[in-house]
Amino acid sequence: MEEHIIADRTLIKTARIVSAVFTPFSIPFVAFLILFLFSYLNIMPLAYKLIVLGVVYCFTILMPTLTIFLFRKINGFEAKDLTDRKKRYVPYLLTIISYVFCMLMMRKLNIPWYMSGIILTALLMMLISIILNLKWKLSEHMLGMGGIVGGVVSFSALFGYNPVWWLSLFILIAGVLGTARIILQHHTLSEVLTGFVVGFICALLVLHPIANILFRIFLL
Repeated sequence: MEEHIIADRTLIKTARIVSAVFTPFSIPFVAFLILFLFSYLNIMPLAYKLIVLGVVYCFTILMPTLTIFLFRKINGFEAKDLTDRKKRYVPYLLTIISYVFCMLMMRKLNIPWYMSGIILTALLMMLISIILNLKWKLSEHMLGMGGIVGGVVSFSALFGYNPVWWLSLFILIAGVLGTARIILQHHTLSEVLTGFVVGFICALLVLHPIANILFRIFLL
């Protein structure tokens, strides 16, 4: 009996670590890091890459984390309280504002569309998530992982590389992360799967060279 309790505690601790490592805030930064390290974009000047990464870090990780932390402290919320659907709207709004500033900064720096498209994808996912949260709840962690897998598919079509290894890696991570969210009882299986599918579709609509044309026509 004691061994089972220890095993359960270890499983829950592992699930918490996985959830913390693959937080939704880290997804855009990780996407840019992968682009700069493992694509032809690694030939760009180091100073340029550091500037872009700095902008992405400040507006997609640092600012949302700080503003949500202040929001929690002002209202006396614990981190676990934000799993309540009704208490997530302000953190969503704070994150969206920060991402909009990131888009504006990228536009000022003349960042190529396929880079700023990563931030646009994240914005689209958050807006859809807010709408769905009116009646339901989906996993933001899996939303981000679906976006990464969709981004890999889209960039493979854009840059002409074989995505099999990257897809295998991120689908495996998505499976581990989704399992962790269910173990922690933060989401159900349907919420995990829906989050992944929504993120995947959003990435294709914004980043894929074929669907992107349709997306731009839709915006006109």
